[in-house]
Amino acid sequence: MIVDIDEETLPQIQNPAFRKYASKYVDIYLDFLKQATQSGMEIDERDYSGLAKQKTEALGKRGVKLCNDRKSLRIGNVSPACVACQTGTGSATFFISLKCHRKCFYCFNPNQENYNYYRDNTRDVVNELQQIRAQKLQVGYLALTGGEPLLHKEDSVEFFRHAQAEFPDAHTRLYTSGDQVDADILRALGGAGLQEIRFSIRTDDLLRERNGIFKRIALARDFIPQVMVEMPVLPETQKIMQNVLLELDRIGLFSINLLEFCYPFNNPQAYQKRGYKIKKRPFRVLYNYWYAGGLPVSGSEQVCLDLLDFALDAGLSLGIHYCSVENKQTGQLYQQNSSSHIPPTAYFSPRDYLLKTAKVFGRDTAPVRALLERNGFDNYRFDPGNNILDFHVGQIKQLEELDVEIGISSGVIEDRGGESVLRELKVDAVSPKTFDLTVDV
Repeated sequence: MIVDIDEETLPQIQNPAFRKYASKYVDIYLDFLKQATQSGMEIDERDYSGLAKQKTEALGKRGVKLCNDRKSLRIGNVSPACVACQTGTGSATFFISLKCHRKCFYCFNPNQENYNYYRDNTRDVVNELQQIRAQKLQVGYLALTGGEPLLHKEDSVEFFRHAQAEFPDAHTRLYTSGDQVDADILRALGGAGLQEIRFSIRTDDLLRERNGIFKRIALARDFIPQVMVEMPVLPETQKIMQNVLLELDRIGLFSINLLEFCYPFNNPQAYQKRGYKIKKRPFRVLYNYWYAGGLPVSGSEQVCLDLLDFALDAGLSLGIHYCSVENKQTGQLYQQNSSSHIPPTAYFSPRDYLLKTAKVFGRDTAPVRALLERNGFDNYRFDPGNNILDFHVGQIKQLEELDVEIGISSGVIEDRGGESVLRELKVDAVSPKTFDLTVDV
C-alpha cells in the first residue's frame, strides 16, 4: 500500500534521511499552492478526495466503467477519440484561429502559446495536414478546435475535406459553441467527412432560457454521425445539469463529456464572485503539463459523480463520460515515457504512465544493498555522497525481512539538449510487507 507523502503524512516517516528528502517535494507543492493563491484564488480547506474515491467505487459497482486509473468514468457510448486521448497515440488537434465571439469567464485559451497573435491571425491548417502526411506520421484521430472554428466556415470545411483525403481512416471531430450552426454548414461538414461534432453548452445561457442550442444539436443529428456535448460542470449547477441530461437524452444524443471545471489562472474576480475555490490537492503529481486548462475547482468533481448516479437512476440512454483534469494529462506522460529509453532501475507504470523507482535512504541503504546482492541482484545505483540507493520496484518484495522504509519515486523523461533525462517529480512511501506491484504502481 502506497502512502501519499504530503504535509500531513510526512511526519510519519521514521527515517530522518528519507523524511528530509521527501520534504523538498512537500515544500514544492505548498509553494505551488501559495503561488495559486497569490493569483487571487483560495484553496479549499476541505479535502473531498476520500469522498470522491468512495463515490467512484460505488459507481463502479453499479456498472460504470472506471478507466485510466479512475481518472475517467464512462457509461455507454464514448467517443473513440476520448479513448485514444488516454495515451495521445495517433491524435492531432488543429485550430484555424483562437478568435471567439463568446466571453466565457472560464476560458483557458489565453494560456495557449501566442494567444494574442492568433486571435487576429489564422493558421494554414490544410498545409499543416499535408506536412504531417509528408512526415508519414500515423494519425488516427484529427480534431479542429478554436477559438470558434465556425467563424471560419469555409476553412473548416476545407480542413475536413483534406483530412478525409489525406487520412481516410482517421476519426475526425469538430469543437463548436454551436452558435453558427445551421443546416447549410452541417450539410457541408458532413459532406466533407466530419464524423463527430461536439457542442459546448453554457449553463448561464440555460438560466436565461437561451436554449436554442438544443434545436441545433437535434438538427446536427441529421448530418453528422456522432453528435456530442462537451462542457465544464460548475459546482452549483447540479439541478440544471440534470435537466440538460434529460433533454439531451430525449434528443437522442450520442454522448456527453462532463469536464471537471477549472480555474485558468486568469479572471479571478469572476471566480471569487461565485465563491469558487481550488481543490485542496489539485494534482497528485505536479508537473508542467501541456494541457492548459488550469487548476480543478473544488466541488465540480462531486457534481459530475452525482450526475452519473442520476443518469443510472433515470435509466438514460445517452453515453456519459466524466473527464477529470488529470485524465487530460496522462497522454503527455505516456508520450514522454513509453517511447523513451527507460533506465534499468525504473519501471513504466501502466496505471499513471510515470516511471517508478524504489529508493532507500541513510541508515537503510547498507542492509538493503547487502540483501539485494545476496539475492544476486546488482543492477542498482548507489549515490555515496547522499547515501541513497535506487533499484527496481520489482525487488521490493525481496526485502520483507528488513525493517526499512522504501521510497517510490515518480518521474518523467525529458529531452534536454538532445539528451534524455529522467526528472523526478515526487516520492511516496511503502513498506515491503504491504507492497503490491500490480496495485501500488
